[in-house]
Amino acid sequence: MSRGDEDRPPKARLWARVVLVAVLVAGFASFFAFGLDDYVTVETLREHRNFLRARVDDHAVLAPAIFMGLYAAAVAFSLPGGTAMTIAGGFLFGNIVGASYVVVAATVGASAVFLVARTALGEPLRARAGPWLGRLEAGFQRNAFSYLLVLRLIPLFPFFVVNLVPAFLGVRLAPYVGATLVGIVPATFVYATVGAGLDSLFESGGEFTAAGILTPEIVTALVGLAVLALLPVVYKRYKARKPEPGR
Repeated sequence: MSRGDEDRPPKARLWARVVLVAVLVAGFASFFAFGLDDYVTVETLREHRNFLRARVDDHAVLAPAIFMGLYAAAVAFSLPGGTAMTIAGGFLFGNIVGASYVVVAATVGASAVFLVARTALGEPLRARAGPWLGRLEAGFQRNAFSYLLVLRLIPLFPFFVVNLVPAFLGVRLAPYVGATLVGIVPATFVYATVGAGLDSLFESGGEFTAAGILTPEIVTALVGLAVLALLPVVYKRYKARKPEPGR
């Protein structure tokens, strides 16, 4: 086998990584280049609510499919506007059904970008990082589901950051998908419920503000759920440090 044949597989993998990253970067840049960020707002929903509602009524199957496809793509390309789209889901489909569409679509989109990041960037990053990354990776992997669940329940970091970091830490797909699917349900339901109740605000001509959505009561509830999610980690560490009988 010639040296050129030996080099071909690594080059193919390199080009695959480059293409994957280029697609994500191009999609992200195009979103702003075409000014699409101006349309992903609650005000756009107010202006076009009658048209959108009519399309949902006329296309009971196609409309949810299009909504979920757009939402999944927005998450996969790490685009802004997730809150507005979640509110739109509640407005168009109701709080429970709309939240369900959002949870599924967001999980699909997050899983897609996770796989791309793990394939294109995860291996090269781990190969170049020092032993500290290996230690961090091992600790995170032992309690991946609990840690990810906390990060999903409490939005301390942007959604796209939580999508990417586990890929660099070698987290398996199953706990990633599970924690994402479960962890985003509470906040998604809150925003979808807000969307489902927007009719009265639109009719009165009032101005929508996102500041009042996450009330102290809701934040407290989310923090409580996050604490519960961490209990298995605390228990494991307690058991590991507890001396065995007879010692």
